[in-house]
Amino acid sequence: MLDLILGHLISFIESVITATGAWGIMLLMAIESCNIPLPSEAILPFAGYLVSKGVFSIHVAAFAGAFGCVLGSVPSYYIGYFGGRKFVEKYGKWFLVSKKDLEDADKWVEKYGDWAFFLCRMLPVVRTFISLPAGILRAKKRFFFTFTFLGSLVWSYFLVYVGVKMGQNMEAFKHIWHKFDILIIIACVILGIAYLYKHFKHLKDS
Repeated sequence: MLDLILGHLISFIESVITATGAWGIMLLMAIESCNIPLPSEAILPFAGYLVSKGVFSIHVAAFAGAFGCVLGSVPSYYIGYFGGRKFVEKYGKWFLVSKKDLEDADKWVEKYGDWAFFLCRMLPVVRTFISLPAGILRAKKRFFFTFTFLGSLVWSYFLVYVGVKMGQNMEAFKHIWHKFDILIIIACVILGIAYLYKHFKHLKDS
């Protein structure tokens, strides 16, 4: 059951990215970095899967992902830069950013300084929202965008590589899915609902 669902999804992603090449990866990753919860954990492994099929190289996929993150971070950074904290706290929910998201990102910046922009780009969830606090704090652009690129490149290589290994061992995964597909689906649904509930609860409380 699950392998059938994933098969259709993989076919769709394959057709889109095959038609647009690295531009498709770049666009999807840019969307994620614009504070839209389109997880790179779903984008880059599929890109890696296509790498395993020889559609493009792992380096093309990873660099496309990193460049996409930088491009998507630009508008988010400048919203924080020109709007300031009060603007983001008041209207952040329209960008799917809660006060809790800002506070979490602030803690990273306070603890690690400019290096937070590098570290946060390799962490789920917070990597999507770090650009706004960077703009609010008026972080130096050359440091912010450089660390954004480097951190995103490491993250992209990791997830693309995961996708490559999945693609190379697809038959083994299918054998496992046949045995545990119901449990896996239930677990995925529960985790997905928990993530959305937590995220939108923070927005509601903002």
